[in-house]
Amino acid sequence: MNADPWRARALIAIGAMLLLLTAAGLWRQHLYDTDGFTILALVQGAFYLGAVLLTWRGGLSRRALIAVLAVAALMRLGVLLAPPYLSDDINRYVWDGRVEAAGINPYRYIPEDPHLASLRDETVFPRINRSDYAPTIYPPLAEYIFFLGTRLSASLTAMKATLLVFELAGVLLLFRLLAGSRLPRERILIYAWHPLPLWEFAGSGHVDAAVVTFVALALWARGRHRAWLTGSALAAAALVKFFPAVLFPALYRRWDWKMPLAAAATVVLAYLPFIGAGDAVIGFLPGYLQEEGLQSGAGFFLWNILRNVAPLEHLGPGLYLGLAAAVLLSLAVHSLFSAEDRYLASAMTLAVATMVLMSPHYPWYFAWLVPLICFTPRPSVLYLTLACPLLYFVPGGGALEGERMSFEWAIYAPFAALVAFELWRQRAARSGIGWIKGAT
Repeated sequence: MNADPWRARALIAIGAMLLLLTAAGLWRQHLYDTDGFTILALVQGAFYLGAVLLTWRGGLSRRALIAVLAVAALMRLGVLLAPPYLSDDINRYVWDGRVEAAGINPYRYIPEDPHLASLRDETVFPRINRSDYAPTIYPPLAEYIFFLGTRLSASLTAMKATLLVFELAGVLLLFRLLAGSRLPRERILIYAWHPLPLWEFAGSGHVDAAVVTFVALALWARGRHRAWLTGSALAAAALVKFFPAVLFPALYRRWDWKMPLAAAATVVLAYLPFIGAGDAVIGFLPGYLQEEGLQSGAGFFLWNILRNVAPLEHLGPGLYLGLAAAVLLSLAVHSLFSAEDRYLASAMTLAVATMVLMSPHYPWYFAWLVPLICFTPRPSVLYLTLACPLLYFVPGGGALEGERMSFEWAIYAPFAALVAFELWRQRAARSGIGWIKGAT
């Protein structure tokens, strides 16, 4: 059945407003007004929530669904053609691709090393962050993507376009997964109209767009019981950004040896071309963890709360890391013993728990959660992904004791309240079912 005419008209109006807000956001970026842009992105999220409510249960006509996809494409096209603004990471992507094309292992040298002097230009090289002390941080599959993205043109726009092709593949996989899960195809709007992937992928060109693709492929393969493909796709996602590795317990089928073998083989094959760098193949990861305060514990939002309410300074961050590991381990065990058809919900739980425990300092780290919302209706996760741009109010990540801490409270406190409400509703629903059975 098609949606009511008023719903279709309301959806069209929201789509038009999202396009206008996208244009306004680009204008604020042109004026280098980060605060003004962030406010517009948050307003965009409010309109987006209205569209989600209108389409959650489906009922759109084929024409309306095409209109939804057209709005998503138009938003991305405008943002794609604009220069990156929110992050300069893409300059490192293009640089790494150029280094690989020259036959040089990108894990060997920092950008300012004299060995790479012949590769420098006046556009990309001056804008590479940490160019004077940090080798690349990215895992090998990300490096392959960077090489691919620079084959037609070693430009920022070409790299962004490459990553948008990956994102398009991810959207097609999400369509297939929605159909296979017998869920309304209209839920693709949850991903396609979400402001976070729009600005972080089409705008900043973050490689996390490829994470969305490979995670979607792993979820689709898991639904089809294709263990080899599930393991390889999940490993590929983790070889772009390490976080998706936490999904392994959700996608693993007990006593299956094919999936872990495929994952291990994919990791080995991906690292082989770079193995000449020795232990430097892990790149700048240890240095990044130190810079972000993850080794000292200062970068963890929850740890800082614990330190403020209890005298735990003498224990160091090891206590928090142990507690976080215990939480994730318990969720992993629960996932392993959950029903076969619960893998999507388990994946969502593991992914969200990881992000909250890690409390990343940059909004794009949350973007890979968005496709999971298409399958699991959790207002808490919707809020988390829509509120994380608040971190852009803190220049350069900011100091945790002060600026960033206050914005993190605005992100995680309402999220926690929504989680508590969701758990209460689930418990009430189970109690209600039991009462009805008892009465009959």
